[in-house]
Amino acid sequence: MFRYAIVTLRATGDPTTATHGALLAPKVKNRAAIVDEKRFGGLMRAIDDYDGWPTLAAALKFTALTFARPGEVRGAKRTEFDFKNAVWHIAPERTKMRRPHDVPLSLQAIEVVEDIWSLSDHADLVFPSIRSNRKPLSENAMNSALRRMGYTQDEMTAHGFRASASTILNSRGFNGDVIEAALGHQDEDEMRRTYNRSKYWPERVKLMGDWADLIDEFRKRV
Repeated sequence: MFRYAIVTLRATGDPTTATHGALLAPKVKNRAAIVDEKRFGGLMRAIDDYDGWPTLAAALKFTALTFARPGEVRGAKRTEFDFKNAVWHIAPERTKMRRPHDVPLSLQAIEVVEDIWSLSDHADLVFPSIRSNRKPLSENAMNSALRRMGYTQDEMTAHGFRASASTILNSRGFNGDVIEAALGHQDEDEMRRTYNRSKYWPERVKLMGDWADLIDEFRKRV
């Protein structure tokens, strides 16, 4: 901006020169994730055998099946679920990108939710905490459960389910654009973003079903 001002004779210098390099770019911290199919199957078996609070185990399974952000799962509301059309409608204020995000639900994901549905009767949250069905699971609940199962913070995190799904699906040759749409990543091009949301819905429905079936397959590998 200041360079433009100088060449158009609106300024004689750039007062921000002294600050160049003073601010460090933020470091992106990658969340630990299991991306080996056999080890991922072992993780899912460990979750199946978890003897903690039922909604916590269900939240982990549901996160694995939908690879949604943990915060979106923890705050999931009963009113967001359309079982007839097998869709989870996440409101824009609950997404990182602050826009609506619909998640196709596989048969396995619906089963997980239905199994714990009665635990939130007379309340709104699908995955309530052990202390109150009106409060969501705590921010660290899923990570703490993974530690109890023997997985360190350098091996697996709740957020890591997204990387697990993305890596495995990409390595198997699934359409990368469909995977990105399923992850709810923001496309910088608004027209392309709108186009992708509508174009890839049938592909995303199939992707979620295929992913759920793959998880069942991974569970059987010993």
